[in-house]
Amino acid sequence: MGTSTFSGPLRSQDSLKIVSKDATSGLIADRTLHGNAAKDTRRYYLDEYFNNLPKINNFLVGSETKDFGSIADGADLSEDVAVVGAALGDFAIASIGVDSVDLIITATVTAANVATVNVENQSGGSVDLASTTLRVKVLPFAVSANTGANENFEVLGTNMTSALATRNATAAGITLTTATADQDQAILAPNLDAATAWGSTKWGTENQTVWECSINTNAIDNQKLWAGLKLTNDQLVATDDDQAYFKFQTDATNSEAFTDFTVWHFIHSIGGTDFISALPITVAANTIYHLKIEIDSDRKLSIFVDGQQYNITTTSGSTGGTAVTSGTTKSGAMTDDVDLIPYIGIEAGAAAAEAVDVHYECISRTLFE
Repeated sequence: MGTSTFSGPLRSQDSLKIVSKDATSGLIADRTLHGNAAKDTRRYYLDEYFNNLPKINNFLVGSETKDFGSIADGADLSEDVAVVGAALGDFAIASIGVDSVDLIITATVTAANVATVNVENQSGGSVDLASTTLRVKVLPFAVSANTGANENFEVLGTNMTSALATRNATAAGITLTTATADQDQAILAPNLDAATAWGSTKWGTENQTVWECSINTNAIDNQKLWAGLKLTNDQLVATDDDQAYFKFQTDATNSEAFTDFTVWHFIHSIGGTDFISALPITVAANTIYHLKIEIDSDRKLSIFVDGQQYNITTTSGSTGGTAVTSGTTKSGAMTDDVDLIPYIGIEAGAAAAEAVDVHYECISRTLFE
């Protein structure tokens, strides 16, 4: 079809699509972000193009039950609380689960993995606190230096550092690179510690959530690569009872035994029952993939790769994978009212760094469930 000119507004009751046509096969691919070239006023949209680099943004926490008993006026008491990962020079704060009655409560990291809480009574009389939960939050010094960090997203994972989220001279977006040990990870996640829209909005199975991203593989040698909607950031199929995500892995080490380790798989779980669809897409090195998941008003999933829709298996199983073809078969209904979190991650399968480029990530939902 050639170029058309309209004298009035172009209207569509359902949606407008941007498509591409393969010059050889003639295959039409949907290239529309959010499924509609014109955004719907009944939906809420977020787009992330990584104007700022995501960085490590993890607070370390520890807690214990403590009864300080009666504290005399002018006295101070201390208690050590285990905080795994804490180091000398980190910042620390403390709180208790009851009225502090004018007590002065401070916290200091005094040794590796230990924060000391000091409770001082300058109230003018004795204070007897009830037994309570003593909580400590530690901000690592390296994290506090993250000036200009992306407020919407953070990076995390085994041995991940802020320095491993970088720009790429040839690829738009960001590059996530693991450290160099086996099972090191580089994971991109919404900043769940901050009250940003990405982290605090509920992306529920009942909200007709639509998620998509564009990623670029780097070298394909020994790795696990995953992207989609999960309850946790773990790449393993068995971890989350409810989930919907794409996954590629080069072997079964530290992961599932797939029948074919060369292709994309789509994994969804409904109330602890797992389903693995083996897509007819061989994963290639240095290749861009656009991945998309739609949840409809019946809580059923549809999946798309590079604008093509693929069938979703109804055969359950946590290993292997059922081969599927292009088509419009949806999943069964997902568990109602489950809030999922978008994650993109890569894990090294041997003692060598692995990397993935993330160009952008988008998500939307209905305004009200």
